[in-house]
Amino acid sequence: MFDSDYMKLALKEAKKGIGRTSPNPAVGAVIVKDGVVVGRGYHQKAGTPHAEIHAINNARIPLQGATIYVTLEPCSHTGKTPPCCAAIEKAGINRVVVGMRDPNPLVDGRGLKYLRDHGIDVESGVLEKECEEINRPFIKYIKTKIPYVVMKAGISLDGRINYQSGMSGWVTGDKTSRTVHQLRNQLDAIMVGSSTILIDNPSLTTRLPGENGRDPVRIILDTTLATPLRSKVYQHTSDAAPMVFCAETVREEKRNAFEKIGVRVFTVKKNNDGLDLKEVLSRLGQEGILSVLVEGGGLLHGSFLREQLYDYAYLFYGPRFAGDSGQALVRGFNVTSRDMAPSISSPRYKTLGEDMLVSGKLLYPDRE
Repeated sequence: MFDSDYMKLALKEAKKGIGRTSPNPAVGAVIVKDGVVVGRGYHQKAGTPHAEIHAINNARIPLQGATIYVTLEPCSHTGKTPPCCAAIEKAGINRVVVGMRDPNPLVDGRGLKYLRDHGIDVESGVLEKECEEINRPFIKYIKTKIPYVVMKAGISLDGRINYQSGMSGWVTGDKTSRTVHQLRNQLDAIMVGSSTILIDNPSLTTRLPGENGRDPVRIILDTTLATPLRSKVYQHTSDAAPMVFCAETVREEKRNAFEKIGVRVFTVKKNNDGLDLKEVLSRLGQEGILSVLVEGGGLLHGSFLREQLYDYAYLFYGPRFAGDSGQALVRGFNVTSRDMAPSISSPRYKTLGEDMLVSGKLLYPDRE
């Protein structure tokens, strides 16, 4: 097997931690000795041992002369856990293959230098793009302290998210629903506007039959706190307490009513288009939230596109036409020409039963 083959195994380990490690990255490690995989591990939760430590402990044999494959540069500093570089050296591992450098200023090449300075052979950049792919939220967060924002919508062929404006109505099928719950399971938070709560009354939880799903932090943007306290999102028992963002002008007694039932209430500035989304995202970053799945509705999607805040999109198309009575996917956002339109870069296409998923990175013309 080649280095890239073993790195694929490390990536498989890393993916087990996606959605569980914030504000840390998802990292996997595999140890190979004499052509045999002898240890595996992944980072499971912030504040717990890193992937390299789990892999070393999993090996249970002397590791002198072994190679460790790790998707992210090992750390050389002491944080909530001891430095991984020292553990690798102590274990007698004499070669380290790294997928990508850690952009965290506390690491950023220092781990690679430590290993080389201590006589360990180091190779970096193996399957680098694949390793970056699973940690897009971490990379953005560590550089900006702002979460990675993902647009999600189920829409008809004519771009409608329901059949009657102001009424609930599924446009896509069961396979799309399962994929959406997988996304919820992998991203830190889910966000909707107050209209979605009033129309659909969703719980915004993760439901994966036969799997240990994890609920994302549930975020509602409700400028005036108009959503009823009896709404499912506030009453559903979950480890992820709901968060509501409202305008600074909302009365304290009204905020207290939400907080009394366990809802975390945050006040932010208001502008002509509603709540200040940049301030909302900044506050979420302060809470250690690395990724947010925005599920709408149309006005919220329009605001995020207008502010150029979306990083990625998952658009699920059902093979139906909803007509003029349905609500448009995007409202309150106008484009004057093709050259000025946001677009999906190198879109990916996947069939999900009858439905079609179009996904990819969002590009904004004036940023190129």
